[in-house]
Amino acid sequence: MTARTLLLIRHGESTANVAAAAAEAAGADVIAVDARDPDITLSPLGELQAAALGARLRDALPSDAVLFSSPYRRAVQTARLALGEEMPLRLDERLRDRELGILDRLTALGVERRLPLEAERRRWAGKFYYRPPGGEAWTDVALRIRSFLRDLPDADTVVVFAHDAVVSLFLSVLLRLTEAQLAEHLLTHPVANASVTELSGDGSEWTLRTFADDAHVAVAGLPATQHPGQARTDA
Repeated sequence: MTARTLLLIRHGESTANVAAAAAEAAGADVIAVDARDPDITLSPLGELQAAALGARLRDALPSDAVLFSSPYRRAVQTARLALGEEMPLRLDERLRDRELGILDRLTALGVERRLPLEAERRRWAGKFYYRPPGGEAWTDVALRIRSFLRDLPDADTVVVFAHDAVVSLFLSVLLRLTEAQLAEHLLTHPVANASVTELSGDGSEWTLRTFADDAHVAVAGLPATQHPGQARTDA
């Protein structure tokens, strides 16, 4: 791995983020989404957040920066709205959001009501190691990220458009966080939509320069959003 600067960007607010917040507020069991997770799009606000992100990135990125994205539509939309259709963007399935399997589309309350044994199993195993049937543990996502990092190209700056869980696990891997440290980080450091997290390093040691900076959203006069995304059902 030879990158010196790594920019981790969470997608703008998605339609599923909005639906999940509404379901939680209503005390519903199920999140009302009409598409599978890879096909979820940005909300109208998320599109504006991505455009605001672009105003920041276009002035800051070197011309030889290498751009990667999760193949999920909301991440690709964020990249394209920020940087334009003409920019070369490499899609990598290892950057996709965490798969929830049997818990997909359920709120935290929905898991407790409909799958009480799974809720108890999750509490016993702990957030980091719990793997829902048909889904992934946070450790599985960490393994994907380790694989991705081994394959990084020879470039000074690499930009990754992805998801909140993915951003958090990049930090866990690169900063060598323990299970307890990651749990504390997740509780106290939400990854805002369309935010930028920057790390610098030499390939072996990494330093966190900026975490979840979304000042560009405020500059554009837009509301900031911190939807917990896929972390919602196992918070």
